[in-house]
Amino acid sequence: MFGSIIGDIIGSIWEGKQAKSKDVDLFCEYNIFTDDTVLTLAVAEAILKKTDYQAEMIKYFQKYPHAGYGYLFDKWANSTNPQPYNSYGNGSAMRVSPIGFAFHDIDAVLYEARKSAEITHNSPDGIAGAKAIALAIFLAREGKNKEEIRTKVGSRFRFEIRNSVEELKIFNEENWASNGSSIEESVPVALLCFLDSTDYEDTIRNALYLGGDTDTIACMAGGIAQAFYREIPNWIIKESRIRLNNDQLDVVDSFNQTYGIDYL
Repeated sequence: MFGSIIGDIIGSIWEGKQAKSKDVDLFCEYNIFTDDTVLTLAVAEAILKKTDYQAEMIKYFQKYPHAGYGYLFDKWANSTNPQPYNSYGNGSAMRVSPIGFAFHDIDAVLYEARKSAEITHNSPDGIAGAKAIALAIFLAREGKNKEEIRTKVGSRFRFEIRNSVEELKIFNEENWASNGSSIEESVPVALLCFLDSTDYEDTIRNALYLGGDTDTIACMAGGIAQAFYREIPNWIIKESRIRLNNDQLDVVDSFNQTYGIDYL
């Protein structure tokens, strides 16, 4: 799931913007982790400790209250009686990657993805988005090729996935469209960033090039790319790790060790 966290960190400085080309610097002094990272770590810790997703998310929110949460999640986490709020945003999908890495059959992956989503995002789209990203990661882990991943995820959840990054870029420019924060606007884009890539780094550069809700799109795409390519450039790992604190790194390292994940 560290591939998701890296995507969030790199994408954080491109939120609401897009790169003019794929040849841009990935890191500068302003890269930070956001709510995508915080809630991904919360899901990972819930899996590691076999605790409740909701409890861990609230705990992590309280630990990192200024990570850029959406208004509805902020209100939910501060409530004395948190209730799902029927969101169709991508918050459920951005935090789900640990589930795709930790569970070992499709039924379990889809069940846990739903559980992690519906505590906040209990709309059909909110649940579908989490399931789609978790399933793509699981299929990539299982060694499925890109066409199988495209077909199985796209058909199950009825997503329209473009044929190439350039095709989507041209469509957005001609139609004054952007890659927003809804499931429909962002999950197919994240899938495309991975499907039309040559390696992990290229996946993330695709997300920056397409723009929009960049940190979350890069986060979702980065998890899939990690599972598929099984290698992340060492310099990208180092630049990302220095932007996390020791508690966060402990969760990442414990998760990797527990589930036998290696990306060097």
